[in-house]
Amino acid sequence: MALAYTDLTKGVLFIMDGAPYEVIETHFLRMQQRKAVVQTRIRNLITGKLLDRNFQASDSFEEAEIERKHAIFIYESKGQYWFHEENNPKARFALEADVLGEQGRFLKPNIRVQTMVFNEKVIQVEIPVKMEFKVVEAPPSLKGNTAQGGNKVVTIEGGAKISAPLFINEGDMIRVNTQTGDYVERV
Repeated sequence: MALAYTDLTKGVLFIMDGAPYEVIETHFLRMQQRKAVVQTRIRNLITGKLLDRNFQASDSFEEAEIERKHAIFIYESKGQYWFHEENNPKARFALEADVLGEQGRFLKPNIRVQTMVFNEKVIQVEIPVKMEFKVVEAPPSLKGNTAQGGNKVVTIEGGAKISAPLFINEGDMIRVNTQTGDYVERV
């Protein structure tokens, strides 16, 4: 289906230069004696890059056919992350670390994720926003430095290092925001 420039509203997925884009924000601009323009901020769904672009009435776009599917994370090996389709353990696929970005450090075996599929290729993986992890390494808290409620760097299962309060110890279960990498609470 063809999209006109006025159809580019927040959340719309479209194809530009052969790549899928998501509209992050739009602003309709009409100046005197000139044609109306839509100012947009768009994100390339494959590379994640943000662009600011202006579109005019003469521009038209193809709607991006993005399929969302659930998958299960299996394991990571040599920079490749292996998954299988939710109800089909035989249908396995691997993604490179750069497709996952920072989220990759929070993946745990058997965690359910949502994938975005474009042209039969997985282009993006969304992991749960809040996940629970076991603290595998935590430096001891020094007596007397807890008055300010300071933080220390702890290592969670999977090897990610995050900043957590001083009272967190090795073996504790903590909840982490996977989008920001921040400690949320002790479980």
